[in-house]
Amino acid sequence: MTTRAQAWAYLSRCLEGPNRTLQRLLAQGRDVEAIAQAIKRRESWIGDLLGQTQARYALDQSAQDLAHIQQLGGRLLTPECQEWPSTEFAQSFGFAASGRSDCARSVQEDAVPPHALWVRGSNVSELLAQSVAVVGTRAHSRYGAEATRQLVSGLSSHQWTIVSGGALGIDALAHNAALSAGGKTVVVAACGLDRNYPQANSAMFDRVAGDGAIISEYPPGTPPARHRFLTRNRLVAAMTAGTVVVEAAWRSGALNTLTWAEGFGRVTMAVPGPITTAGSLGCHDRIRNGRAQLVVSADEIRQLLSAVGKLDVEAQYEIQFAADKIQTLSRNEMRVFDAMSETALKAEDIAVNAGLSIQLTVHLLVDLAKRGVVEREGSQWRRAE
Repeated sequence: MTTRAQAWAYLSRCLEGPNRTLQRLLAQGRDVEAIAQAIKRRESWIGDLLGQTQARYALDQSAQDLAHIQQLGGRLLTPECQEWPSTEFAQSFGFAASGRSDCARSVQEDAVPPHALWVRGSNVSELLAQSVAVVGTRAHSRYGAEATRQLVSGLSSHQWTIVSGGALGIDALAHNAALSAGGKTVVVAACGLDRNYPQANSAMFDRVAGDGAIISEYPPGTPPARHRFLTRNRLVAAMTAGTVVVEAAWRSGALNTLTWAEGFGRVTMAVPGPITTAGSLGCHDRIRNGRAQLVVSADEIRQLLSAVGKLDVEAQYEIQFAADKIQTLSRNEMRVFDAMSETALKAEDIAVNAGLSIQLTVHLLVDLAKRGVVEREGSQWRRAE
């Protein structure tokens, strides 16, 4: 291995994530290249990684994998990359590690972040800055399809990125609804990005990669497998502010994503369905037991998600009764405001300073202007006096 990228790529293939031992070594400040070399040389200081890499330690395809993802128009993301979704992972996996969730304890071994992500498409951090997961059954009904289109269309119009698993059924409907509405969407795959699974969604995957992103924890060539779908579900939940389930039967796999969201302290939501069929029994059970909020519109979803992170009642009083408008801004609104000054700037420059997409930045600027926080001067924007 001659580059750090190759070290990360090697770890991605020889050590299928998630892996708690590797994360602990990285948190201790161990260098990724040193860890990779130690695995290959079978050095004792890496502890449990010796056994965990026994079957694959000699399999070094890092150069080929990096070349392959480049041929696909993609790239390898690591925690050292600027577009790594650090904030989302810190919030989700930090909450899971806190021990406050029974759900997280039940899957504790897997409740750790990925050590690498393979990506085709746009800037991941920007896409996930305002994102929500929409998942559901593969065997959807006409009602489920219409509910998905209605919810996703409303969310996309307010610059919410739709994240799902790219599967047949509700997942594909959610991705396509976002694309049709001119919105952003992210597919989290359970296989290498050189494999279109399911094949029927191949054209959709290309459209998503064109303006959104396709993300996988697995290097090129990795086939889909049952355990990888479950691992994929944890990423869908971890990267988003909340998860909405549209149609889930009693044992639907979509409920696994909702359980992960619950374990990560994210907002869990379910759409009620007809009582004349069994297609929404899983949704109804989560609502009845208080494990998911009942939602029937995009506005209800947005209202619930806007409360994410508001944990301190006293702090809420400070915001609610503050005389200063700035104290009422949401996290992303504050990012845009902080990226500005009294000197007028173009929206493109504000987006770069804020680290947000141009579409989301313009959407927030227009809203802030309506509230008198910023002012527009031709094609430029500045803070209001």
